Amino acid sequence: MKKKSGGIKEVWRKFLVSIKRRPQMIPLVAFIITFLFYSLNLTHVSNATAKIQGPGMGLAGFATMLLSMLGIVCCMNAFPYRKKANIPMVVLTFVMAGIVIFADVYYCNVIVNAINTSSDYVKLLNDTPSILSAYNNLQTHIVLMIVSVVLTALLPFYSKLIRKIKTSIEVEGNGEMRAIDLSAD
Repeated sequence: MKKKSGGIKEVWRKFLVSIKRRPQMIPLVAFIITFLFYSLNLTHVSNATAKIQGPGMGLAGFATMLLSMLGIVCCMNAFPYRKKANIPMVVLTFVMAGIVIFADVYYCNVIVNAINTSSDYVKLLNDTPSILSAYNNLQTHIVLMIVSVVLTALLPFYSKLIRKIKTSIEVEGNGEMRAIDLSAD
């Protein structure tokens, strides 16, 4: 038995072929990474909410979590396989991403206001490093969400460029093929 060789080059080619067939996976993966980043850092956000207890902080965190999940579902349904984009779902994806960004900005502003109005803001930050971590994580989440939205908006443009990438394999003897004679003997 002859073992097929290909290695990294073949894995890369297969990856490019799958991306050529389904370029809508790029923004979907970006939204999933963004959601996972927020979910894995939710402890800091919850601790900051518990310590500051500002107006609407819990609602902003809840809206971010819920709409991030729903945004992923809308993104999956916005670009069905080998069909035109579902425009209402694309719009819903952008609306949900916009609300998530707004909720994150609101939460960050509440943190800044709580620190600025605190009589001893150094003590507040030193006692709970979760507040600073939550602020930094929300800033990163906003950037990741903007990247996901840009990737979704530019999908029609870069999908055409991706489809132009040559992924076919040159097979020996393909050029020497002759017509098959199917006439009866």
